[in-house]
Amino acid sequence: MNAFPVRARHRYIFIAGLHRTGTSLIARVIGSHRDVAAIEGAPVPENEGCYLQGAIPHTAKDGIPGAYALDPAQHRTETDPLNTLATKERLEAEWGVWFDPAKSWRVEKSPVNLTRMRLLQALFPLAQFIVVTRHPLFMAQALQKWSDDSAVNLARYGARAYRLMLDDLDYLHAAMVVRYEDFVARPDAHTRAFEAFLGVDQGMEAGEVRDGNTDYKIGTSPQGEVPRLGYDGDGTAQPIDTVVRHPLRAVREATLAALRANRPTNGTVHRSSSAKNNNETTFVSLSGGEGM
Repeated sequence: MNAFPVRARHRYIFIAGLHRTGTSLIARVIGSHRDVAAIEGAPVPENEGCYLQGAIPHTAKDGIPGAYALDPAQHRTETDPLNTLATKERLEAEWGVWFDPAKSWRVEKSPVNLTRMRLLQALFPLAQFIVVTRHPLFMAQALQKWSDDSAVNLARYGARAYRLMLDDLDYLHAAMVVRYEDFVARPDAHTRAFEAFLGVDQGMEAGEVRDGNTDYKIGTSPQGEVPRLGYDGDGTAQPIDTVVRHPLRAVREATLAALRANRPTNGTVHRSSSAKNNNETTFVSLSGGEGM
């Protein structure tokens, strides 16, 4: 009799990000691959796995848009009391009914993953993460549909949340940061990069993608600045080095190579008129430099 536990045949790719930043879009692209299982048809908002399990408490006080990412109680790391075999087994059991067991990857998208990445990595050491960001000034305007807070306060919230996320990245073995602005500018290149990051053959489909930032008027505020992500206070996304972390150099290089493919030498400036305000919005695409 084998005394060792049966090793799971699947791995998790967790999609993380603040509300209204494009996490559902990225999860849809990842889940379009034939080797990736996605949660579909679940009786919960946006098929988010956080609602389909009881191992990590998720009440009405958890995951509040515009608030959760700065709540110390919701920042869960490898030192969390929930870092136990029992937690892992319960997650596997309760999530397992929603995933196709024949597929090698499982994509789970919940905004609260942003503050749980270190705990999730401790529970699933082979898990990988894709963090989606959006300029705080645009995220704030989009989030006002769900929040009574001011755009200025929501932009400040977003910038602070991203700084905390960047600190957590140092603890992750395999993580990729995707700016919404870059993805909508070059969806095909990013789709190929996702395949390289997961080590799967070509098969993901980006589908129709539009730049939702053009729906909003630009606001200028220092509250929206996040220099490490290239986000300026005037709504501009400056070129930055791509964040790609992975233990295998070959995976890092293949991911970065996909992002560099057919890119303009100095990045491309995209200008589009706001449908509501007829203001010009400037975005600068991914520089494609070496990831950290």
